[in-house]
Amino acid sequence: MAKIVLGIGVSHTPMLNAPVEDWPRFIERDEVRKNLDKNGNPTTYDDLLRAAGPDVADHIKPENMAIRHLSAMDNLQRIRDALANAALDALIIVGDDQNELYGAQNTPCILIYWGDTIPNVPLDNPKQGWGTRMTARYYESDVPREYPVDAKLAYHLIEHLVDAEFDIAAASSIEPGKGEGHAFGFVHNRLLNGNELPVVPVFMNTYFPPNQASPRRCYTLGQAISQAVTDYPSNIRVGVIASGGLSHFTVDEDLDRGVLRALKEKDAAALQSLPVKKLNGGSSEIRNWICAAGALEGLPLAWSDYQPGYRTPAGTGTGLGFAIWSEG
Repeated sequence: MAKIVLGIGVSHTPMLNAPVEDWPRFIERDEVRKNLDKNGNPTTYDDLLRAAGPDVADHIKPENMAIRHLSAMDNLQRIRDALANAALDALIIVGDDQNELYGAQNTPCILIYWGDTIPNVPLDNPKQGWGTRMTARYYESDVPREYPVDAKLAYHLIEHLVDAEFDIAAASSIEPGKGEGHAFGFVHNRLLNGNELPVVPVFMNTYFPPNQASPRRCYTLGQAISQAVTDYPSNIRVGVIASGGLSHFTVDEDLDRGVLRALKEKDAAALQSLPVKKLNGGSSEIRNWICAAGALEGLPLAWSDYQPGYRTPAGTGTGLGFAIWSEG
């Protein structure tokens, strides 16, 4: 039978694609985006600025940003090494789609892709600048590339999850000219570094109401994925990676540290009862981690790190989360 032998949780924010000198420039985006406060209520950048605690100014000092950036880069390398050394036969990627492949005409709550390959397409944007350079790192630099998919394992997951009464959408192809979104491109281009490891893309609609999965549904989905892997007849080594999160675009350290504590202590009840209102906007990607936690019940959380990625005086940024589950 197949066995899950490695788990990864990793933020995929553009901050991890950018040099530390560009982190303060995110204010250009944060001042104009539709922000949410720590309770999930709509707010403005100016309101966040007025409510920011006195410690934020210290967080965004250049020397402190540099320390967090260096730690984050070290953490990414640690995850790359874990993936390279695990001798995996397949990697299940749990990530979200933000109108990259699926939009308002059809937004599946949960979709598993089972084509033989999945394309990654270079960024089609003639404008140059710090934002474009940062975004382009999710994608191929010159020409499209087809990455291998473990189509048999993906098909098996679909069948097993449907039998378990999950309403799973399935896709075996992608509209010509399009490719995988940033959550999946980050894994291929920033973590696997072009490795031909077959993947199974699991698309979660974390971001867009009204059909986001509840935390409980995310966790039980992960449990069902684990059981499906166990029931798979081939003797293969499987990894599971959650791509995205943690809190953003307003950094919520209490939320992030609570999630990491629950992962370490295997507190399934805490993960399943996270306030849904807090899991909106960028913070919605925590759902991917909840799903992975359900799939990784059988492995200990061997290592984790958290860097509160503040980038503006208003406390906007990303909670940079990193975790590895392994057999030891």
